[in-house]
Amino acid sequence: MSSPARIPATIVTGFLGAGKTTIIRHMLENAGGRKIALIVNEFGDTGFDGGILSDCGSPACGEDDIVELANGCICCTVADDFLPAMESLLSRESPPDHIVIETSGLALPQPLVKAFAWPSVRHRVTVDGVVTVVDAEAVAAGRMASDEARVQAQREADASLDHDDPIEELFEDQLRCADLIILAKSDLVDEAGILKVEARIGEDKRQPASVIRSSRGIVPPEVLLGVGAGAEDDSHNRLSHHEMEGEEHEHDDFDSFSLSVTAADKGEAESRVQQALALPGVLRIKGRIAISGKPAPLAVQAVGQRLETWFDKPNGNAASLPKLVVIGLSDLDQAAVAEALGA
Repeated sequence: MSSPARIPATIVTGFLGAGKTTIIRHMLENAGGRKIALIVNEFGDTGFDGGILSDCGSPACGEDDIVELANGCICCTVADDFLPAMESLLSRESPPDHIVIETSGLALPQPLVKAFAWPSVRHRVTVDGVVTVVDAEAVAAGRMASDEARVQAQREADASLDHDDPIEELFEDQLRCADLIILAKSDLVDEAGILKVEARIGEDKRQPASVIRSSRGIVPPEVLLGVGAGAEDDSHNRLSHHEMEGEEHEHDDFDSFSLSVTAADKGEAESRVQQALALPGVLRIKGRIAISGKPAPLAVQAVGQRLETWFDKPNGNAASLPKLVVIGLSDLDQAAVAEALGA
């Protein structure tokens, strides 16, 4: 008797605010009958993206099909969090047709690819592809996703800080592991800018990797889920900076914390977030802010100089409780951030 076909899995990685969740949500809304399971990882102790995905209105993204891991960066908790989540999905009476793993913006995809050699997983799942989402608008402007000039100036002003740039290394590592690179937000960049981005990507991407452009998170599901790479078979060709230098991968360069914020109105909330974003070392702010007199919280997605807000529907889930997550360099002044946000 032949063994059953292995379930394809897609790893979606990319820096903070690159557009991973938007692309995955579009894929779920156009799944075409596929039964898709999601493993969503966030750096920090408060989940947010899982809630955005679970209410997309499609049968392909129900709460039971989403596993949210918010106990730290998934590449550092493979044995404790990721593998048990995979084993739980595979033990279901009706396993999924496809598994999608959305990593946090600070995750290296390399340890995840290697995790598929785990005995309880390797004969049942194959890595269909590693997909790296790139913020084309930010890269065209010479940034990865945040204000790199401000971060670099802070590093140069303090001799005690590590002179290496962990943000750029992480960006390069995500490119070096990719089978498919998606230039998100391409509609916000002119042709000359896109060519500049493609040239920058070409400096670090693996030669076999494909590069496509995407606007408003639209990528055909057959493209996103049909790479067919079998990435676990050539993980030795996808080494990170740490692996090439014989070092352990750590996240000492980054930190996150969460806090509850209430504002009088939408304008005040947005002003506070913008003030916090301007502080040295802040990379991203996301979550929900309670607005006085409003039953629905204000959802916030902010990275670099970009801020998006909208009133979210209250649904009683823990993921929807008003709380903000701040992600930044490890030396950021948390007290100053909390003061700017009015927490």
